[in-house]
Amino acid sequence: MAKIKIAQNPTFKAKVAIPRVGEKPVDVDFEFKYLDRLVLSTLFDKWNAAREEHAAKVQDGNLPWQQATRDEIAMQVSQMKDIVSGWGFDDTFNDEAMTALVTTCVGASQAVLDAYQGAYQSARLGN
Repeated sequence: MAKIKIAQNPTFKAKVAIPRVGEKPVDVDFEFKYLDRLVLSTLFDKWNAAREEHAAKVQDGNLPWQQATRDEIAMQVSQMKDIVSGWGFDDTFNDEAMTALVTTCVGASQAVLDAYQGAYQSARLGN
């Protein structure tokens, strides 16, 4: 009988369909950080609080559109840093490249988050 450890691997890989303007999405390999359920719940609370704070600033009406966009990009890069540990782009995986990805591709961060959450959903269904 095969031996199976309870502990998960510290990272896992999944393909992310990165949207491209005027083109079909491109599948890119991403390496994600494994986080247990308690750490994930804390992370989701952090993300939700940041999203709510950002939305409140935007709704207040005193935040210029460009600043609102910069703040949203920063929030999305922070989310990616929380869960991504590597990728299959030719560009080096670093903060500057993550910012470039989120800045130049509106749907990239959502695609990354969806792929991450989808990997956990698949694991749940498989058990």
